[in-house]
Amino acid sequence: MSASQLGTSKKRTWSEVNRSRKEEKRKWREINLEKKLEKQKQKAKTKENQLLENKEHSKSVKPFSTLSIAVPGSILENAQSAELRAYLAGQIARAACIFQADEVIVFDDYAEEAGVKKAKFDDGKGEQLARHSCVQLGRILQYLECPQYLRKSFFPIHKDLQYCGVLNPLNAPHHLGPKDGFIYREGVVLNTPVKAEKGSVVNVGLLKLVRVDKVLVPGIRCTVKLLPQDSNNKKLKGVVVSPLLPRSDTGIYWGYSVRIANSLSKVFSQCPYKEGYDISIGTSDKGASVDNFECPKYKHLLVMFGGLQGLEAALENDNVLDADDPSLLFDYYLNTLPQQGSKTIRTEEAILVSLAALRPKLNPEYKLPIFDGSSEEFSENSNKPDVENTRKESISAEGTQDKADDMSRFDSD
Repeated sequence: MSASQLGTSKKRTWSEVNRSRKEEKRKWREINLEKKLEKQKQKAKTKENQLLENKEHSKSVKPFSTLSIAVPGSILENAQSAELRAYLAGQIARAACIFQADEVIVFDDYAEEAGVKKAKFDDGKGEQLARHSCVQLGRILQYLECPQYLRKSFFPIHKDLQYCGVLNPLNAPHHLGPKDGFIYREGVVLNTPVKAEKGSVVNVGLLKLVRVDKVLVPGIRCTVKLLPQDSNNKKLKGVVVSPLLPRSDTGIYWGYSVRIANSLSKVFSQCPYKEGYDISIGTSDKGASVDNFECPKYKHLLVMFGGLQGLEAALENDNVLDADDPSLLFDYYLNTLPQQGSKTIRTEEAILVSLAALRPKLNPEYKLPIFDGSSEEFSENSNKPDVENTRKESISAEGTQDKADDMSRFDSD
């Protein structure tokens, strides 16, 4: 090193060195600040786009006409064994699904009978005490309506469900498999920690979990609409929608709800629709012939079936209703199978016969779009969920993958 170079290096004092370091720090602070501001702008823009996207995807539910059927729970008491009781309930569930019933009401045709065995039933709005046969029928109906991959989350081991594993499956449209590409799915909210400004994680029966737009209570059932996906993300994206939206939007049948009424009168008084049932139809061999029936337009239709002793016994046991003739309770009192060959028609048979006879005559005010499967796939510009991963990865992700109706764990007593 030359003398001149040594001279120049000695000229820098400590104050000059500190000053230069401070300038460098200031420049780095400015660069970091610019980066932070850019990130905040990008975050705000992304959030705004998500809100607009969610509003676009969360359509309001269009009104549509509904069909409700009311069945007495006492029909299970006429079955000779626990296996036959379960099978009878399965037949009613199948009939409700085949004819696209929106609501199944299980009513107690013996009303508040003293000393009868009672049980608790949860219809999603709260628990209530009811006759055990009504509760068992309602519970099996709920179990069969629930998609298979959600059953472990909502139905713990119970004696009422002991033989449900051998029942015929409903095979309803919302019972989707991991490779089905429909945009709506039923799911359960997982107990996964929620990050800031992000929604809950939901298991919808796919090989990937779904991150929704809202923070929900863990353990509840929800309906999710899947959004266009990015294949690089570990989780899919979706928005929580009304359980009525899939049916309203596409016309696809999306299952039924189950309600228990402790008497005949409560079938009407506890109706979930604000304006009640527009048309009520009672079925009996003493009614008018269905051949001459002309159905007026309706928003909400109720079809009621009697038990072993018919609707007459249900009316007689009800302390609230003051009528003597059950035909006075309904807008129409119909015999859905005139000139029947058997002296009696069982309730599970009457449901199939009656709904088949009424179906071509129904006149709903709000008609649903005909589901042709065209909305079954995702849009061409979006990626489908990755369904090619192994089933083992799906099970290890959250441990929530359901096995196919394994009922062998139920107690034998």
